[in-house]
Amino acid sequence: MPHISANDLKTKGVAAIEAVLAAHDEAIVSVRGKERFVVVDLAYYQRLREYELEVALTQARADMAAGRAVKESPEAHLARLDAL
Repeated sequence: MPHISANDLKTKGVAAIEAVLAAHDEAIVSVRGKERFVVVDLAYYQRLREYELEVALTQARADMAAGRAVKESPEAHLARLDAL
């Protein structure tokens, strides 16, 4: 994965990010030689969020199918939480 140094960000600004993201989906920002952040294009980020939500939905459906879910009113849910 390509890297952008914090110094490049200081001197080149957003142009440094745009240059890397023109050829790659993501870039690591390093600060003092240590990898600290990941920068991604907004459209790529939105796709990742959609994948994350799909995984959560799949897990919830599996829990429901396996009987690991409780169907109850909001009031009953709060009462159950209070009892814990």
